[in-house]
Amino acid sequence: MQATHDRETQRLDVLAELDILDTPRELAFDRLTGLCRKIFRVPMSTLTLIDGHRQWFKASNGMADRETARGPALCSFAIAQEHPLIIPDTQHDPRLADNIFVRGKPFIRFYAGAQLKISGAIVGTLCAMDTRPREFDADAVSMLTDLAAIAVDEMMLRNLSMQDGLTGCSSRRAFRGEGERLTALAARHLSPLACAVVDVDHFKQVNDTYGHAVGDMVLAAVADAARCALRGSDVIGRLGGEEFGILLPHTRLDQAMGVLEKVRAAVAATRIETPAGTVSVTCSLGGAVLSPGNCFDDMLRNADLAMYGAKQAGRNQALAWVDRAPSIAPTARRVFKAGKISFNAGHSTIDCTVRGLSRDTATIEVLSTSGIPDQFKLAIAADALSRACRITAKADNRIEVAFT
Repeated sequence: MQATHDRETQRLDVLAELDILDTPRELAFDRLTGLCRKIFRVPMSTLTLIDGHRQWFKASNGMADRETARGPALCSFAIAQEHPLIIPDTQHDPRLADNIFVRGKPFIRFYAGAQLKISGAIVGTLCAMDTRPREFDADAVSMLTDLAAIAVDEMMLRNLSMQDGLTGCSSRRAFRGEGERLTALAARHLSPLACAVVDVDHFKQVNDTYGHAVGDMVLAAVADAARCALRGSDVIGRLGGEEFGILLPHTRLDQAMGVLEKVRAAVAATRIETPAGTVSVTCSLGGAVLSPGNCFDDMLRNADLAMYGAKQAGRNQALAWVDRAPSIAPTARRVFKAGKISFNAGHSTIDCTVRGLSRDTATIEVLSTSGIPDQFKLAIAADALSRACRITAKADNRIEVAFT
């Protein structure tokens, strides 16, 4: 059992180092899943990464969802073994007798998954799926394995990229590197440093209503509007799908909030001309400053929490992170661990990913906060930790808890 926990800890450490979860779609990976569909003549193919609670598709072809629960995911079975997992007919596999993805949408009858191996750890799979049973010979397995190796090479190469291709902002890795450099300078020279997290409001509705092509136009326009409202010394990077980060060197919190208000107003005033008509959006912003003894991750997390506070307060506003604010949890170290929520005397369990942890608090991510009670038990196998806790704040798929 300990060996299993150690492997999972190593796997999640490698996945965290990749810094690829919740990043935008990229053409190189979309082409790989497209090739899988054409080469193997299947209706579905995904490039899947698995964290503590979900399978998330960096690329998908023929699948409507971007993520699903980890538990029933066929890719979860694949990452538990070293060699490609081939299931000619899922209905004849006893492990999948009641599997929701076999018995329900997308009705997977055939599955072939080749592992994505990086630094000795399996972080996910490249898989081909069909709605009917079929055979998959040795040549096909070899081709799928080669395509998975190409996917791994692309993942390693993307970490060298300094710019987001869609918006022209710094890549997430480049933004983090600049943030750590500016943090070190601020600490050395005792100068102020602020950062912000910007999230486009109701962006899923934009994609659902107008399509991803229009969504991309909206993101590029938001980035341009924000950039024009910033100063020459400021840095903007794309952190995730519709989430941006801003670094404000030599800036106090009151000054930073003035800059963020300009960004908010600039985005709200932008009218984006698209093939579907004129589209406008707003954004929610959270700002924070570097506190004595804190690192860059602490400051970024505080800004992120403040942004969630702005969402909860009604969106289209900028909120500053203030220590001991009642709705925002205190600083915790950044982690990436698999966890499990349990309630109803242990009869109900939900997988989660722990993203922040301190002696008294934790930040966890789930597929949905619906149905999770205000009090439950959180277990982190890698730390042999099991603590009762209560929810102090939640937004979208993120929950802040305090241990009791």
